[in-house]
Amino acid sequence: MKKNIFRQFILFIFFLLISGCIVQFIPEIKEEQELLVVEGLLTDQLTTNTIKLSKSLPLGQKSAARPVNGCIVKISDNLGNIYTLKEKVAGTYITDSTIFKGIIGRFYTLKISTNSGNNTFNYESYPMEMKKVPPIDSIYYEKSVVKEDVAGWYGVDACQIYLDTHDPENSCKFYRWDYSETWVHRLLFPVPNMICWISENSENINIKSTAAFDEVRINRYPVNYITNYTDRLKWEYSILVNQYSLNEDEYIYWEKVQNFTKQVGGLYDIIPASIPGNILSINNPNEKVLGYFSVSAKSSRRIFIEDNFAGIIDRYTKCVTDTIYGDYDPPELNVSLWTLIDHPASFYPRTRVLTDNFGCYDCTTRGTNIKPDFWKDYK
Repeated sequence: MKKNIFRQFILFIFFLLISGCIVQFIPEIKEEQELLVVEGLLTDQLTTNTIKLSKSLPLGQKSAARPVNGCIVKISDNLGNIYTLKEKVAGTYITDSTIFKGIIGRFYTLKISTNSGNNTFNYESYPMEMKKVPPIDSIYYEKSVVKEDVAGWYGVDACQIYLDTHDPENSCKFYRWDYSETWVHRLLFPVPNMICWISENSENINIKSTAAFDEVRINRYPVNYITNYTDRLKWEYSILVNQYSLNEDEYIYWEKVQNFTKQVGGLYDIIPASIPGNILSINNPNEKVLGYFSVSAKSSRRIFIEDNFAGIIDRYTKCVTDTIYGDYDPPELNVSLWTLIDHPASFYPRTRVLTDNFGCYDCTTRGTNIKPDFWKDYK
């Protein structure tokens, strides 16, 4: 009996030791260390079109991708017109919004020349047709109750934003959407920069195919879901949704990227290099190039939301750090302490409420205090 107990004890210690000796396993896989990555979109709008060039990173690398600068980047069409882009910052090449835009029905090709040492490498996209895109019929939102307000417990609300669209010509069967959010950020203290506007672009992939349906109509497509864990809905919120028309090949590309973003992390998941784009190497047909040169007409629609949503997170509940009385100025004032409220001497003694969180004192830590033009038209 004692031997069995002793044996069980030894086994327990053994398994305890090996469970604590876990080391990261990094599989040895054949992977190109640096591949050219192309991100670009050309639309029919008189706006700045951007082409971003960078080098891919090895599997597991966390730092930012390395931009590829000093390249010659051109866009040509099937009528022989050629437009050369300018490098705005390292790896980012732009068109002039005042003189260049895509034209529906034309085919556009992206051409890239890079330099590495004394060698020049040329890359080219497939010719991409700029397809017409129908307008967005409507954008609307519905408030969803996450948690009921019951017996003194505060409720929690969220917001689902939908869109409706249709193509009366039944020609556009593959869609992609992105959006830009802007919301008011208002501090609760009478500080110089009290009201700001914060803007963020979408990062998720929104695509939809109507190829399997007789009628090209999309209803209640869920564009964006806003939870109470962000303060977007605390005051005033706006979203601009952009709609693009895709060909089937590009739709399949975005579908694969979407699947990758959902599945990334597993050993047998698809890796980015396995997702073919539409860029080829002229010098070496076997070289892999990542990314896609998108060409599409664009239609946009904006809505504003000014509603009462329960349970929205308050990021500024712990702003007050200290209170001082009189005219004494601590050495940390305006260095690591800032004044939120200053009651003058008529309230004798003078009283000042301080914070050590600069974000509680100045809203420009998160946004801009310059009201966007579209907000001026709204209010």
